[in-house]
Amino acid sequence: MGKILGSISDIVWGWPLILLLFGTHLFLTFRLRWIQGYIGKAIRLSLRKSSDGRGDVGHFGALTTALAATIGTGNIVGVATAIALGGPGAVLWMWLTGVFGIATKYAEAVLSIKYRIKTHKGHFAGGPMYVMSLGLKSKWMGICFAVFTSIAAFGIGNTVQANSISSLVQETFHISPWISGVIMTFFTALVILGGIQSISKVCGMLVPFMAISYCGGCLIILCMHWQTLPTTVALILSSAFHGQAAVGGFIGAGIRDAMRYGVARGLFSNESGLGSAPIVAAVAKTKNPVDQALVSSTGTFWDTVVVCAMTGLVLVNSGEWMNGLNGATLTKAAFADIPVIGPIILCAGLLTFVFSTILGWSYYGERAIEYLLGHAAVLPYRWLWVAAVMVGSVVTMPTVWAFADIANAFMAIPNLMSLILLNRVIVSETRKHLWSQ
Repeated sequence: MGKILGSISDIVWGWPLILLLFGTHLFLTFRLRWIQGYIGKAIRLSLRKSSDGRGDVGHFGALTTALAATIGTGNIVGVATAIALGGPGAVLWMWLTGVFGIATKYAEAVLSIKYRIKTHKGHFAGGPMYVMSLGLKSKWMGICFAVFTSIAAFGIGNTVQANSISSLVQETFHISPWISGVIMTFFTALVILGGIQSISKVCGMLVPFMAISYCGGCLIILCMHWQTLPTTVALILSSAFHGQAAVGGFIGAGIRDAMRYGVARGLFSNESGLGSAPIVAAVAKTKNPVDQALVSSTGTFWDTVVVCAMTGLVLVNSGEWMNGLNGATLTKAAFADIPVIGPIILCAGLLTFVFSTILGWSYYGERAIEYLLGHAAVLPYRWLWVAAVMVGSVVTMPTVWAFADIANAFMAIPNLMSLILLNRVIVSETRKHLWSQ
């Protein structure tokens, strides 16, 4: 099964999808006149209390829920996998995917808030499926996206996350994946059965703590090896455009591998173009689509431009990628440079990253299944979600990652198409609420 899924993943993530994803990032960056320049304003908005505007959760609650789903195993294990398979150059392609992906994340949120609806229960609902059905007048595209999302959530937001932490805990503390799986399953059920209010409350507490503690560990390692940082940066830059020759246990990667794994893992990490984060942005309290869209765009900045970049520098600088290590094992070897507490920092970081991502993505999957089957399907989906945490904890890693890559691609394609087709609406809303001020 792993070999079959791996072959399908290689086909799906060929040049056409890479060009569509990165091309959309560049196109929207141009159309929105370098919206990345408003990142300072966006960060200030994200910290402001949302006392006005219509919605179910505040600016910060929506952002931390999206960040919880975004900052996950992709920032730790995903970067390591990209380097192991695509070479050091994959770090630059991940970073560039994040920089230009800010425009795409902004555009997704603008459309999702503009086309959001109010359900018969009195709650807001939105996301690319509503954008496609109401904005593009294409119900079938909305259904396709919702189907892909409800399935993909079990890959990117559930089984991959659970698998990463159970593997690392087993490596570090020799605890059986079955035990860690049971513990994660219990706490997942405890939170997600409370709905978006419960999820956003827990994520609001977890996200700042997990990001600061993990980045602190990265900074300590980089300061310990500051002498080799210039060489590391030069290697990343050169490998991104010329590939990397085989060294030690490393098989060697060309520019295509660097781009393929860098862009794929970049999408997995920051989710720009995937269409997931706009689902929670659509329920935020906001006076207009642009304010919350700016807040939403900061998720890509923090996730990839900051956290993934730091992880990439730590891993390439360690040199452990040349010894044939991959995934959590590679990251663990790099963090072992901090005596005693290094593995503990990594485990604590990954545990909180994983748990918060499982919570955030459960909401995305719920909204997709509600769009398809109605509100009655939400509770059974939650219980299925809880069970999948246990399954993900004990299955093999290559199979899980290949499934996640394929599912992500099938989500991204219709979403990217809708962004391109509705780019005039995005520009119009931006002109009305941002450029005219």
